[in-house]
Amino acid sequence: MTESLEPIHILLVEDDPGDVLMTQEAFEHHKIRNTLSVVSDGEQALQFLRREAPYEDAERPGLILLDLNLPRKDGREVLSEVKASPELRTIPVVVLTTSEAEEDILRSYDLHANAYVTKPVDFDRFIDVVRQIDNFFVTVVKLPR
Repeated sequence: MTESLEPIHILLVEDDPGDVLMTQEAFEHHKIRNTLSVVSDGEQALQFLRREAPYEDAERPGLILLDLNLPRKDGREVLSEVKASPELRTIPVVVLTTSEAEEDILRSYDLHANAYVTKPVDFDRFIDVVRQIDNFFVTVVKLPR
């Protein structure tokens, strides 16, 4: 591929500060050019996506990395609302969570998640997974503008 890839804006919805830090470090470590915004609960995620206060100037993300176990409104509810919205449903959502429960995997795909990835506990493996997600959704997949 010789074309220049445009960076995309990624919204990370994650309440664990350690996982946020590891994701940010994965972006820095692999020189990922995409921009990353972070919100820490489901309510904030929906406010961000709908550009409600205090996120009126938020850039529409090209990809959402969504944890399932969130305060205020959990990731399943966020996923359901995103995929039910004509304005938001085209944004790819990757569920990135610690849950390996079959019911969470099935429910996420029933709600039209684009991918379900279990977070590795090993730091190096976590960084590799984030890099692979980024590589796939930026260089392999054609995203809507």
